[in-house]
Amino acid sequence: MLARIRIGDLRRVKAQTACSQLQIASSPSHNQLDHESAVFGHQALSEIALPFTENELLDYAERRKCELTKYSIDWINRASKAIWEIIRGTISKESIDELRLHVLNKYKSEWSHSKVLGFTKAYLKFLTKARLDTRYHSFEIFLERPRAIKARNNVTSRIVTKEDIENVLSHIRNAEKGGLISGDRSQQYTAFILFGAFSGQRSLATIAKLKVGQFKEALQSNKPCIEVLSSQDKIKMQHYVPIHPQISQAIQSLLDRRSDHEMLFEYNSLVMWVKRQKIPLTRIANHFTLGDLRKFTEQYGDIIGWDQSNRAYIMTHGVSGIDWKHYKHPLPENVYDVYMQYWKDVKFSH
Repeated sequence: MLARIRIGDLRRVKAQTACSQLQIASSPSHNQLDHESAVFGHQALSEIALPFTENELLDYAERRKCELTKYSIDWINRASKAIWEIIRGTISKESIDELRLHVLNKYKSEWSHSKVLGFTKAYLKFLTKARLDTRYHSFEIFLERPRAIKARNNVTSRIVTKEDIENVLSHIRNAEKGGLISGDRSQQYTAFILFGAFSGQRSLATIAKLKVGQFKEALQSNKPCIEVLSSQDKIKMQHYVPIHPQISQAIQSLLDRRSDHEMLFEYNSLVMWVKRQKIPLTRIANHFTLGDLRKFTEQYGDIIGWDQSNRAYIMTHGVSGIDWKHYKHPLPENVYDVYMQYWKDVKFSH
């Protein structure tokens, strides 16, 4: 017959077991084994090499290209090409250092460094999630850009005046008179310059993407405002842009007998023409570029005292605050009314 187990017996067994464990843990041989195990279980990043495949890199790059401009896509292509040609499927301290040195030597601008090295960091983060291995992301510490002391400029040195815009319009008119461009091209170029100067929209990200149908719809209203879609704006902000009366006159001939789905402006033709002409600016020793249209709108807005809220909304600049995200939502007719209070008497001679 089995004897009954008493609680006191269990307590004695537990005490004896704890005593035995304490003796083992305090022995020199046991401590040495634990220390050696910890040392050999730890590896520095300089001792690690992690794999990835070219298909993984190309697939990630393709996903990043979705709905980006061709210039952003070009930088993704450059970055992914450099990663594969230099790292060759093995991420290590040596390969990452080599890539960083290559980028810093090949590109001189800090902006270019941030494009390539930033894409590389993002790819390491992707590999961490895709391969469930946090060691990939750890290598980003070797991709830090060199720190440089920058001289802060309080105001931009690039000044664009109303005279500069009128000078560009005169060049277009003279080129047509001299038979260097056709009448259709002259109307195209003139309308683009006027719209850019009056609205301050980004030339490539927005104006180049606007369609004939959008202008036709806007001009049906007594207070015409074109609706810029989120896909047509750099910061993906849908907004309304008033159409100044001088713009309305300039684009009327561009709308005739054209499909609503056509792009209104021939951006590529104009940007190449401007590059060839090298039209000088009046206040600085430099030539006009299409990016100067937006600078003019901002700078001339200060001269005429343009309302800051109306300006920020139309130009989608400085609209990242909580009031813009959750509270402000101006109606097109109100956007037009406020805009025309300041711009109605502005007119370019050409």
